[in-house]
Amino acid sequence: MWLPTGDDLVTHMLSAARVTPEDTVVDLGAGDGRIPIAAARQFGARAWGIEYNPKLVDLARRNALQAGVQNQVKFVQGDIFKEDFSSATVVTLYLLEELNERLRPTLLAMRPGTRVLSNTFSMGDWEPDQVLRVGKSVAYFWIVPARVQGRWQIDGLDPRGPALLQLTQRHQRAGGSLSWGLQSQPLLGVRIDGAELHFSYVNDRGELKAVRTRVQANAMEGQIVGPYGMLELEPPVQKVSARRVGD
Repeated sequence: MWLPTGDDLVTHMLSAARVTPEDTVVDLGAGDGRIPIAAARQFGARAWGIEYNPKLVDLARRNALQAGVQNQVKFVQGDIFKEDFSSATVVTLYLLEELNERLRPTLLAMRPGTRVLSNTFSMGDWEPDQVLRVGKSVAYFWIVPARVQGRWQIDGLDPRGPALLQLTQRHQRAGGSLSWGLQSQPLLGVRIDGAELHFSYVNDRGELKAVRTRVQANAMEGQIVGPYGMLELEPPVQKVSARRVGD
């Protein structure tokens, strides 16, 4: 059964995901093609839709032609559980929650920073980063988080030398600790934002420091960031790096 997403909600969803001409949008269960067509026509993105019903695929193609975006949009007849959409930067869907949960491992395995939007139905225990409302309609927005769980050796935090960073993770929620030998402290304000990991710690002088890193597989690169708005002069950049040393 196919039910269309309202045009106002489509626009709100794509705006929340900050879709740009640099994005590739894929709609799972594309129906009449309105979401890929809107992504192309209103936001300049390249887009495609996967739809199981061949009659709806033909309808979506006719709608794209009528909208004048047939060169930016394509529709394929296929199974959303078999088609490879890993190259997408934005994924939209309007499926029952049990189908969302079946898709969840595939979505979480996509490139960190990929944006995911679902009309009406959530993703089980993967909490949304944002709830979107247009009138009585509701949609959910997630950003695929980097996989950070495990043990990391991190350099550049303070003169005590390399530290052991231990992280636990459940989707975009994380926590952990930082250790120099027998000295250990809990991390503060841990946050995963797509491919970025943020946390704070207390250095050897008792100062609270904030760290922002970018995660790439088994490595991190980043810096200690200053206390925004609290100093007249920006402190010198203090770079940090880390490598995963265990699960």
